[in-house]
Amino acid sequence: MNLAAFDLNLLKVLDALLREGSTVRAGQRAGLSQPAVSAALSRLRHALNDPLFVREGRGLVPTDYARSLESPLRALLESAETMLAGPGDFDPERADMNFRLSGSDFFAEMLMPGLADHLGRAAPNIRVQLVDLVPDSYVDTLDRYMVDMALIPRGDFPEWVDHRVVFHSGFTAIARRGHPALVAAGVADGDPMPIDLFCALPHVLFSPEGKLYAMGDAALERFGRRRHVAMTLPVFSGVYRAVAGSDLIALLPEQLADHVAEREGLTRHPPPIPVDKAAICIVWHKRSTNAPPHRWLREQIARVLSPLDTGAPC
Repeated sequence: MNLAAFDLNLLKVLDALLREGSTVRAGQRAGLSQPAVSAALSRLRHALNDPLFVREGRGLVPTDYARSLESPLRALLESAETMLAGPGDFDPERADMNFRLSGSDFFAEMLMPGLADHLGRAAPNIRVQLVDLVPDSYVDTLDRYMVDMALIPRGDFPEWVDHRVVFHSGFTAIARRGHPALVAAGVADGDPMPIDLFCALPHVLFSPEGKLYAMGDAALERFGRRRHVAMTLPVFSGVYRAVAGSDLIALLPEQLADHVAEREGLTRHPPPIPVDKAAICIVWHKRSTNAPPHRWLREQIARVLSPLDTGAPC
């Protein structure tokens, strides 16, 4: 039989006839008139090359072949109903699955510990892996199923990408405690850093793939100023550790600066010029927007990160 030429709607009629043994009752079950059921039965007989039913009194009795179809047909229709029912309920306590997130090491510090604690209680068999963020390739990793979602600043996303802003982050200048230039200028922890000093001191930049993702440079350019970049590093942890062990300074997301300052022996200073806040998003392929496990994990990530929010961008 040529399946491409077979009307699959006939299978629902066949199931109704097998259940009811009557064209009238089968029509009531399938939402069809009795003549429509009789016409469908005629088509089924032709397509399957079997009488399928013989009349006995007022009822219809299935042939041996029709009876052999009853169980697999019912299983097929139930499977199709389940498949087409749309996203169902999701029970995180019973779920057993893996997720891959792409993000900078900011999230290793600011997301993963809290997420691990929450998942350990709410979803003990959901495993989350944080992989390195490759900014220019995050779209490719989403499209090719290499990661489930990415955590990045809001930008111009392709039309097939969905996103949700989960927090906003400003930036803080950091220096090592006792930095000689700041001590000489009388700049204490928490004081603004004078713009001349900020531009003169050597900076270390967070720079994935060796590219100058220079937080603050656009703001400096509006004032006709530039800073001196002495080093770039691909991870935020490298940035603040380089600052802690040298006379370099850096701009760091303020939440991360607050988190590591005491531990690393750093002072924090408002930048000398206004720096636009970054809107940090979860991004994912639209094919996963309505998937209950994916949606549930996005909500948990947003819940952990939302206390970091410092308000809308300036």
